[in-house]
Amino acid sequence: MRFRTEVKVKTEGMSINHTHSLLLMGSCFVEHIGTRLKESKFDVQVNPYGVLYNPMSIAFSLKEILEGKQYQFKNLFNYQGLWHSSMHHSVFSNESKSKVLEDINKKIKVAHDFLKQMDVLIITFGSAWVYHSKNENLIVGNCHKLPESSFCRRRVEVNEIIDLWNVLIESLIKLRPSLKLIFTVSPIRHIRDGLHENQLSKSTLLLAIDELQKQWGKSIYYFPAYEILLDELRDYRFFADDMCHPSSIAIDYIWEKFIKFAVSSDSQQLMAECQKINKSLNHRPFDYQSKEHQLFLRNLLLKIEELSKRYPNLAFNKEIELCHTQLI
Repeated sequence: MRFRTEVKVKTEGMSINHTHSLLLMGSCFVEHIGTRLKESKFDVQVNPYGVLYNPMSIAFSLKEILEGKQYQFKNLFNYQGLWHSSMHHSVFSNESKSKVLEDINKKIKVAHDFLKQMDVLIITFGSAWVYHSKNENLIVGNCHKLPESSFCRRRVEVNEIIDLWNVLIESLIKLRPSLKLIFTVSPIRHIRDGLHENQLSKSTLLLAIDELQKQWGKSIYYFPAYEILLDELRDYRFFADDMCHPSSIAIDYIWEKFIKFAVSSDSQQLMAECQKINKSLNHRPFDYQSKEHQLFLRNLLLKIEELSKRYPNLAFNKEIELCHTQLI
């Protein structure tokens, strides 16, 4: 008997390995994926503008990165004692205007240079709802808790997303002809206006991605994270306490599906070795100075050094340093 409906994930054509450079942008779902890819020694940049949810803001930020835009003081505003950028997440906000500007421009410079070597772009759309600033006359990436009266809120149309992303994808592929894009829709449910409105929002995103796939063929892939959570893991035990975010178990499950979908078999083996090392490094003994733990550390150090020799292009400096700090 079958007790669940498994989402079939198409794997043809996508094979990420450790020689590739990956840029991830979008909702907090890419933060989860990006962190794990970094831990597995992939060359990764994640959310240079911070977490962004709507497809328009993600596209606008990518366009600015592509152009190498440098922000000026006039691009910032002060609210409740902090300086903010309407295009950026509040992680950049600070009491010092100069600090905000420095952090933003540094991230853009790094991301702009990274685009020149980027092999894979992973995009996660979270919501089709956008906030249009009445004062700045633009779709913002973050509202920074400004009064609701400061914005016009609306759901973008499918064609708006397609038109904007078609122009952007053309520019990106002109820069990197072999570029592969992976689109996904965040499994997090935005239920501020109700479940029906959330479905309309997610459907808008899905229709836009589907059309982009048709137009760009083998350059674009779709990973069904939203469908895996809603259809395959359709049980409240796979949701966090707010009943909107996926639980840690669900994230682990979706991660495993993503790896099988996107990563080459050789790199999957290397990831497994990295995971074992990370697990060993997170081990907390009763006595750090015991002979048993010191032997454990020396054996672990040998494994890390052996892995480092096999893969000289990957950096294991942090792991080696962490072992040395505990050795007597």
